Order: sequence, then structure tokens, then C-alpha cells
Amino acid sequence: MEYLEQLLTDISNLIWGYPLLILLFGTHIFLTFKLRFIQKYIGKAIKISLQRSQEGEGDVSQFGALTTALAATIGTGNIVGVGTAIAAGGPGAVLWMWLTGVFGVATKYSEALLSVKYRVKTKDGLMAGGPMYVLEKGMNAKWLGVIFAALTAVTAFGIGNMVQANSISIMVKETFNIAPWITGSLMTVLTAIVIIGGIKSIAKVCEMLVPFMAIFYVLGCLIILGINYSTIPSTISLIFTSAFSGHAVVGGFLGATFKEALRYGVSRGLFSNESGLGSAPIVAAAAQTKNPIRQALVSSTGTFWDTVVVCAMTGLVLVNSGDWTKGLAGASLTKSAFGDIPIVGPIVLTIGLLTFVFSTILGWSYYGEKAAEYLFGSKIIMPYRWLWVIMVMVGSVLTLPIVWSFADIANGLMAIPNLISLIALSGVLVAETRKYLWQGNLDMSGEK
Repeated sequence: MEYLEQLLTDISNLIWGYPLLILLFGTHIFLTFKLRFIQKYIGKAIKISLQRSQEGEGDVSQFGALTTALAATIGTGNIVGVGTAIAAGGPGAVLWMWLTGVFGVATKYSEALLSVKYRVKTKDGLMAGGPMYVLEKGMNAKWLGVIFAALTAVTAFGIGNMVQANSISIMVKETFNIAPWITGSLMTVLTAIVIIGGIKSIAKVCEMLVPFMAIFYVLGCLIILGINYSTIPSTISLIFTSAFSGHAVVGGFLGATFKEALRYGVSRGLFSNESGLGSAPIVAAAAQTKNPIRQALVSSTGTFWDTVVVCAMTGLVLVNSGDWTKGLAGASLTKSAFGDIPIVGPIVLTIGLLTFVFSTILGWSYYGEKAAEYLFGSKIIMPYRWLWVIMVMVGSVLTLPIVWSFADIANGLMAIPNLISLIALSGVLVAETRKYLWQGNLDMSGEK
């Protein structure tokens, strides 16, 4: 087992070297400039996202598609992932996570735009879309679409299933001394009840769960920060200076270089908001929308809420606590930091993680299912759903290093074909954005 953990860690370090970091962050910046800082429309995007009316052909409302995507993205990456990034990359990793989110808004917008434009209707009358269809129909490169779909179908079990189940089982064990198999069994049953009903069942649950969990968690973080408000300015200063200079050994913290702050900040940023990964556009393609731009704007708000708001809150709480200097990592660091505030901290963390984990498992089940459907047809859907349910239990009892390293490897490989399509089809992105947004035709119906 130790050999396997080390092997996966070595492979993860190789994949997440400078080439992929440059490709990912470079794509964020390239699309930001190419689309004239699409981030400036975030207010309009939020307004559209709150509308639940049926605007066009699709399986779920725009709000339903957004909450399902948020359910998948707001997960352990926002809580445990931030702690892992700080433990490995120092306080500076928080800034790189945040910047990944700010510039990643443009990438999330672009992914959704292309996925709605190139989506198709299946024999069952449901919508199907995502980077695999973009690669096939937009770039005439089905072989890349197959690679992306295969990586997604496998990746889903890491980032969206086992990592989530593993994190909550460890937290519950440390907090309430409940055996992981008991927590895993409960999550397995709840997951089965929801996902067997498909996207409409998943979206219905997410529409109720996501707003509650996000608002509850952010308010809880604000209360914790309010209690220790006097050290917030120095915490923010520490995050900025460490982002560019690294951080020396402090207490039990082993120190971190600039490269480590950048690497863990960007990789955990991707794990959290999934901009560039190509996952969220899969559910965006199921949205009832008048034209690709409206859903693209709605999807872009997911990255804003996930990283620019929620991850930033977690990062401030963890660094401000000072517990990262004790040599703690992942769930242990997060639990220690939130535990510094009696009653409020543990409640916020436990309820936040429980809801984040469950919602992510639901959202990612749809991503993996649609990828498998692209490869094998609709006959694979039910077997995939049941396999998904089983792996929730498996993830609950695996060790953390194996699960996280597997997720990092799969994420990096999955992002590459998607980023290639975004760069290659940047001209299409500009043309569609000009037609509907820049020329004031946002309410016009258009072909998908």
C-alpha cells in the first residue's frame, strides 16, 4: 500500500509540473483577454441564474443546471482541499487558488458556451453535451472526444466520489468516533435513492440543498472571522507575500517554495472550481436556454461562488487560525482550525462538509454517466449508476493519500483535451459572444 501511495504521488507530481500549470492558467488568461474580460458581466450572469423559467429546449432549468454544477464543484475542495493546499504550499497557495477562480470565470463561460452549441438530443429525448461532443463536432476530432469521455468516466470516481466519501468518513470518525463503514453505508443508501432517478431527480435535490449549504457555510465563516477580526489584515498580507516568495519553516510547518505555492494553489483551485476540467459543461448542456450565451453566463457564476467566495472564506479562516504551523494537513488542519472556535466552528464544519460531500457525489454521478453514455450508449447508464453507489462505500474506507493522488492525476489528464478545444475554437467563442452579448441580443433565441 505504501508503494502504491508513493507511485501515485510521483505520477501526480510529474503531471502537475510547470507545463500543465502554464497551459491551465495560460488558458484562463488567454480567454479572459480574448473575450474582453467576460468577468465584468458577472452581475448580469447572477441575475439570469436566479430565473427558474423555462427558456428553451432542455431537460432542467438554468437554475437547476447551475445548482447541479455547483453541487459538483462545491465539495471537499472548498474545505479539505484548501487545507491540503496550505499544508503543502503555505499560505500563498490561497492567493493562487483565488486567482485561478477569478480568471477561471472566462474558461467556465467558454466551456458551457461550446457545450450548449454542440449538444445533441439522444434517442431517449434527453440532451447530451460536453467537451466530448465539442471535440467531435466542433473540431472533427472524435478520437479526442473518446479520450476525454474515457478520462471523465474514470475521473468521476476520484474527484466526485471516493475523495468526497473519504473526507467525510474521516471527519465523522475524528469528531464522533463513528466507524467509516457506518458513514459510508448511510451515504451509499442516500446516493442510491437520488441518482437512480437521473438528472431531473438530481437537479430537484440540488436546487434545495445547494443554496442552503452555501449560505450557511459562508455565514459561519464570517462569524468565525468576526471573532478573530483583529488578525485579518496581517493574514491577508501573509497570503500575498507567501504567494510570490514561498514560506520558511514555522513551528511544525516544513516550509514551501514559490513553485509549491503555485502548484498546490492552481491544482487545488482546479479541483475546487473545475474551470478547464470540462466537467460542469456536461450538465450545462442539459439546461433549458434560449441561446448558448445565456447558459454560458449562468455557468460562469459557478466558478465565482465556488472559488472567489467560498474557497476564499475557507482560506482566510485556516490561515488566520495559525493552525497550519502545527504540521497538520487536509481534514486534520481544517478540523483544528474550525475547532478553535467553540460550538460555532465544529457545527459549521460538520454540516458544511456533510452537505458539500453529498451534493458533489450527486453532481459528479451525472458527469460520469454522460461520459460513459457517449462511449457505450444508453445501455450503460443503469450499470454505471449502481457501480457509482458501490464506490461511495469503497471510498469511505480508503486512505487519503491514494484517493487525492488518484484525483490529481485524473484531473490533469482530463483537462488537456478540453483546454485544447477551448484554444482551437476561441474564434467560435468570440463570434457567438459578439452575436448575442456584445450586440445586445441576449434575449434572442438561437440554434444550439
